[in-house]
Amino acid sequence: MFSDYTATELGSIFAMQGFAGLILFAVFLLMALGLAIIFGQMGVINMAHGEFMILGAYMTYLTSNLFAEYLPGLFDAYFFVAIVVAFLASAALGAFVEWAMIRRLYHRPLDTLLATWGLSLLMQQSYRSIFGAREVGVRIPDWMAGSFPVTDIVELPINGLIVMIIAISVTFGVYLLMFKSSWGRRVRAVVQNRPMAGAVGINTVKVDRMTFALGCGIAGIAGSAFTMIGSTGPSAGQQYIVDTFLVVVFGGAASLLGTVASAFSISQAQSTMEFFLGGSMAKVLTLMTVVIILMVRPQGLFTLKVRK
Repeated sequence: MFSDYTATELGSIFAMQGFAGLILFAVFLLMALGLAIIFGQMGVINMAHGEFMILGAYMTYLTSNLFAEYLPGLFDAYFFVAIVVAFLASAALGAFVEWAMIRRLYHRPLDTLLATWGLSLLMQQSYRSIFGAREVGVRIPDWMAGSFPVTDIVELPINGLIVMIIAISVTFGVYLLMFKSSWGRRVRAVVQNRPMAGAVGINTVKVDRMTFALGCGIAGIAGSAFTMIGSTGPSAGQQYIVDTFLVVVFGGAASLLGTVASAFSISQAQSTMEFFLGGSMAKVLTLMTVVIILMVRPQGLFTLKVRK
């Protein structure tokens, strides 16, 4: 596999795939953050998480078109507005879904899996009816085009760098929210001991709804970032849902550090192996490796101690 390349060529290949893996890491991280919050606290298996990501992507697409048509002078700033719109739209829909469906299915994980899978199919068909079956793309602002030369061979795309900055910023924001705010303390109290949290006056119903909305909103931000590196279609979210669950389980549910470490490990492994072995084989080997590690450490890379 490596014998056909010189040492210099291998170094360049690993560097290029490493940077490509960082962009994939950013998308995995944003997707997994939202899913880890939902699954870690509520135990809900949200199979429609990818569709919430695509909702954020479509909101970015609409915002791009609106700015191009009505505010062309401010087009270079549309992406920052689109991130906010994507978050609010996905979070609002997430809050509605929790109120209308999810709250009736707590402590029934298989039922939530089937219900959210049906929701994902419904959302995909809605996207086809509204936006059409063909994939759409957004026009990148001029300042996000091009790349930074790292070496004579390796270049870092500016839009990929922006996606990584977004992922790091959102991760830091989630850390502050979960560990440095009163709302985060309420969330962690519910995770550790729901009956006791309710007994001391914490509105667990409101915490659940806001948590589900936050997780879906972060998925919307992931969709907004996704438009910078790929085109958007009704079923594009399904390409990432399996990898996202893999990241969450491998890192350890409810562990922020585990989510970051898992997303980085899986994205780098897939990106490097795809170059030498192809996409399908890379996914198979990555999955086999994760399964073997989980057989030895079923709780994942990191765990959260809770009171029983």
